[in-house]
Amino acid sequence: MISYLFTVIIAAASVGFTVWGFSAGPRRLSATKEKGDSCPPAAFHKPAPMTKRDFLPLAVICLVYGALAFIGLGDTKAPESYYVFSKGAKATVELSQAADIQKLFYFSGPDVGNYKLETSVDGKTWLTQADLEQGYNDILKWHTYDFEADYENIRYIRLSSLSSALHLGEIALYDRSGERLTFKTVNELTDEQELVPERASYLNSVYFDEIYHVRTAWENIVNKSPYEISHPPLGKLIISVGIRLFGLVPFGWRFMGVLFGILMLPILYVFIKNLFGSTLIAACGTTVFAFDFMHFVQTRIATIDTYGVFFILLMFYFMYRYFVLPYDTPVKKTLPWLLLSGLSFGLGAASKWTVIYGGVGLGLIWLIRQALCLRWDIAAAKQDNRKLSFGGYLTSTILWSLLFFVILPVFIYVLSYYPYGLAKNVKLFSPEYLKIVWDNQTYMFSYHSGLTATHPYESRWWKWVTDYRPILYYLDYFEDKVTKSAFGAFGNPLFWWTGLGAMISMLIKTIRGDKLAAFILIGYLTSLLPWVFITRCTFIYHYFPCTVFLALALCYLFSDMCRRTKKRYDRLVPIFTGLCLLMFIIFYPVLTGIRFSIGFTNAVLRWFGGNWPF
Repeated sequence: MISYLFTVIIAAASVGFTVWGFSAGPRRLSATKEKGDSCPPAAFHKPAPMTKRDFLPLAVICLVYGALAFIGLGDTKAPESYYVFSKGAKATVELSQAADIQKLFYFSGPDVGNYKLETSVDGKTWLTQADLEQGYNDILKWHTYDFEADYENIRYIRLSSLSSALHLGEIALYDRSGERLTFKTVNELTDEQELVPERASYLNSVYFDEIYHVRTAWENIVNKSPYEISHPPLGKLIISVGIRLFGLVPFGWRFMGVLFGILMLPILYVFIKNLFGSTLIAACGTTVFAFDFMHFVQTRIATIDTYGVFFILLMFYFMYRYFVLPYDTPVKKTLPWLLLSGLSFGLGAASKWTVIYGGVGLGLIWLIRQALCLRWDIAAAKQDNRKLSFGGYLTSTILWSLLFFVILPVFIYVLSYYPYGLAKNVKLFSPEYLKIVWDNQTYMFSYHSGLTATHPYESRWWKWVTDYRPILYYLDYFEDKVTKSAFGAFGNPLFWWTGLGAMISMLIKTIRGDKLAAFILIGYLTSLLPWVFITRCTFIYHYFPCTVFLALALCYLFSDMCRRTKKRYDRLVPIFTGLCLLMFIIFYPVLTGIRFSIGFTNAVLRWFGGNWPF
């Protein structure tokens, strides 16, 4: 009942803020509010510059977000001295004294295969207990094997590899009373007993798609052929940087995601400030985005989506700076923005194919820019009684754009496969190397187009925009039966629902000829519409790129509110931001996985009749 009431209140608040935005008066063409600024005659908008007032709120947002994102990210220590098995190899450990064994607790390495588990009283006669499977979804996790019966006076444990090149981290044994036993033998399996946790959790083990991306990041480091090849390589290469810095530990493989999540914030802040010229709007808009549930959760998991969104944000920001240049700007002065946008596009495409959807948006904005330049040149030529100069301008722009948005991204994309070639001892850009790249493209297309697998938390695009179906990443109930640990990816409904209303206003403004609204709308639709026609299994985290444009549309709504004649409307912006932060605090347990009351989550946090699964 409480969750229903909560849903209605938030929905009403979203509608209220949206209606206020719709009823705002017309906005001026220039976003600049600084005294003395004036746009050149050929410009429809001049980006507002950053000022000294902006750096304090930006620093506070980044520091607070960074602190909260790094807290509880994952253990900074994990077993790192692995016992490496060749096929048929055996590892024997001796207990300090004979004991009645009830449980084996062990940390699996990044390989897949099988072990044979045996026990012995005297080290001569062995009893086979089980074949322990280490499948692809079992890597880099703590596992428990419960002996089917209590075995008395066991002194020796033996593990034999049934596969080749298997890594096993640490093992621990427990007796009937739950006490951890000590070992007489000290080897790679028993030398880090202080790192054995009380229980397996997301803090010390991989979860969800980390089983693919972390393993592949490690394989890139040790020069092995990668396991996860259904996405381009760059995202996994970025993850591997964190592993190189901190080791193959949870904090290490999740570090780069949080870092890129932090780096998004100053980019978005500058973007909003350039667009709307207000420190208040930039600070509030960036805060809402920073503490959106999707941004917070996705940047804390070692998957590749964060890097795609980061580069989408960058490439659209640089395209915005190109889009709003005065129409009479010489070609050479437009090139830095085009180069940076193309570079960001290339890096994004090499991280995840979904960035290419945004690339279509860049192309549409580029075409609109050329049409605007042509229209301006026709009017200027008529006024000055001269010939059109647009032809030469367009030819030069096309040639440079082909270099920046086709040749450069292709070069980056192919270069990102360097670890693939290195693992097979193939020279960079050789025919064999290019074949590896091409074969992977055909595999990826075949994989994604032919995917028929289902998932209990899959969802279609319309469930994303309504925030109807989160994806559950982790769920673990504690022995007391009144607390649990759970978290998943979804959006702050106050932000997403109001942002959706703001996006509808972008459509109306676009129809009325507002170019900045059109820019925001194009970014949103090109990130969303391809998913409307995709019938394979999809998830709400595919909506992550769209949240960048929801934030921009929301800030447009803020800007319209602040331009009203009555000053009190300015207060609505920080009030809305405060409510979004309050939502973050309320939902914090199911964003981080901290141990929390089952009763509270069921009563307050499971919206839509319990459809939210945590």
